[in-house]
Amino acid sequence: MKTSFSTFIFILILSFSTNAQSTPEPLYHDVYPFLERMAQKGVIQFNDEIRPLPRKYIFEKLIEVEEKVREFRSLGFRKFRITEMEIEELEFFLRDYNLEINLVNSEQSASGGTVNSDQLSVNSKQQAASDNQQSVQTIYSITQSPNHTSASGGIHPRQAESDPRQYNQTDYSIIPISHDSSGSLFWLKDVLGRYRFFSYSSDLFKVNVDPIFGYDVGKQNGESYSHFWNGARMYGYISNWLGFSFDFRDNSVDSKNGDINLNFTPETGYVISRRKPNHFEYERTNTEISASWSWGRVAIGKTPIVWGYGESGNLVHSTKAPSYPLVRLDLTLAPWLRFNYFHGWLSSDVMDSAASYPTYREGQNRIVLRNKYIASHSIILNPVTGVSVSLGESVIYSDKLEPLFLFPLMFFRAADHYLSNGLGGNNSGANSQFFLGLSSRNNIPNTHLYGTFFIDEVTIGDIFNPKKQRTQYAFQLGASVTDLPIDNLTFTTEFTKIYPFVYRHYIPTQTYENHGFLLGDWMGHNSDRIYGALNYRFIRGLQATIWGEYIRKGGDGVVDDQYIVPQPPFLFGLRKYYTRWGVTAKYEIIHDLFVRLRYNNFLTSEEQTDGSFTDSKVDEFYFAVYYGM
Repeated sequence: MKTSFSTFIFILILSFSTNAQSTPEPLYHDVYPFLERMAQKGVIQFNDEIRPLPRKYIFEKLIEVEEKVREFRSLGFRKFRITEMEIEELEFFLRDYNLEINLVNSEQSASGGTVNSDQLSVNSKQQAASDNQQSVQTIYSITQSPNHTSASGGIHPRQAESDPRQYNQTDYSIIPISHDSSGSLFWLKDVLGRYRFFSYSSDLFKVNVDPIFGYDVGKQNGESYSHFWNGARMYGYISNWLGFSFDFRDNSVDSKNGDINLNFTPETGYVISRRKPNHFEYERTNTEISASWSWGRVAIGKTPIVWGYGESGNLVHSTKAPSYPLVRLDLTLAPWLRFNYFHGWLSSDVMDSAASYPTYREGQNRIVLRNKYIASHSIILNPVTGVSVSLGESVIYSDKLEPLFLFPLMFFRAADHYLSNGLGGNNSGANSQFFLGLSSRNNIPNTHLYGTFFIDEVTIGDIFNPKKQRTQYAFQLGASVTDLPIDNLTFTTEFTKIYPFVYRHYIPTQTYENHGFLLGDWMGHNSDRIYGALNYRFIRGLQATIWGEYIRKGGDGVVDDQYIVPQPPFLFGLRKYYTRWGVTAKYEIIHDLFVRLRYNNFLTSEEQTDGSFTDSKVDEFYFAVYYGM
């Protein structure tokens, strides 16, 4: 605890020396796929290998897209890479960043009119206002040229053109609009026309607060299902050095046929707080305090983290496991070089019998769990435009906090050897992993090619000896194409293969898990998956996705199988074959207010000991209305 407290104090001290703020954009926000498509079409360079990303960075990228709209317009319609609908989406997304506009303007005022950020500078002015010296900020909005601006000012809906050649006649530009940024509002539109439950902005303190609520009802193989959730989200900035965010959701589920334990689904795991027949409850909480400066960012909180790309799953760090407390550091050291480090506190679910003790109530013991930790660091290289190469290492260790793993530049495998002193072999060591990510955007027009390679264990000396090798690794290859041949249509396909015993470990406090849920791909070891999806966006906010996947999965084996040579072959044991497909349609009526329809069809074929197969089928249909995503 002393070391953890010292680390926290160090972060706070470092934060005081910073001159910019930062708060994360939740992973579920639709602005991520929008900016991914913009990068895939070569409109911008988007550094999203490790997510979530700061809202300020996302705002800057949206402004960069707007600047490219004007640039592409001058090239003529044939080279115009952004569709009419994407311009409407851009206008819509920009309305969500009222605090970041004030933040950028405040920084520009302090620095003399220019904000330095990753590949973007936004110029504006901060003017003096009347006798009370209230600050007047410059608000950016996407509209047509000044000739099309109404007398009321603000963001104007763009008139749709039936003839695409009229793109050449329309000037999409950023129009500065002055307003008084001080004060607060309840259930009113903010200066960008977006409804807020509560919003306040001053030079010292900026905050948005919104409720979260939703109701999802449906059928699971004919049996009723309902899911109700409510909570709140808050985020904002304090002065010029601190950002904060808080997201809480209380969930109540009634289900007869559902998989309560989420054993074989990409849905994020949870810790059940209350359970009774056909009913259970759980909570989700994410929070963060962060600070950033011109070339880096540091944060402490409880947040999810995703490493690499993958629509059907992520091999390295995914959203399958519940979020956990962590300290995160991100550095941009050069236009072509970035660095990430984080250290997290995991839940082992393993009782420490020596530390547990009786209470004053007979038969009721105080249960103490074994400590479990993760440390991870990565470097991301951008050798040429549109290409990124990511190299990373992580380690799962337990029992006590080790200062060596708190050093961002430490070689974790070497630290493990040092700490174990060569005594006891694996019994006194940790569980380390290596991973590699590759990404290429728009080097083939409108196409994103990506891959991830994850090494859990490899015996270098015997790698080419089939009788002695013990190689446990996984890989994923994916491709996405957008706007070809139809505008606003995106096709994605992926292949993922996870060899036997990846993520596994014989020491229960060193498995690649948090609260019993995998940190990596939800499919688990000894399996592979072919996945494909088509997503079409009909109008701004209305989209539909049809997806399908075919999964093969072998047996789990026993612990000792992992350490015999040669290791068992891929798909050893009794096999299961999963054929799954589904359709999802959702519409964002106004910011954060959604309606959603889902249909899923699951067919499972399970091998029996006599070699035969038994089939089972699940049909699911859901309708949801929710606010707050």
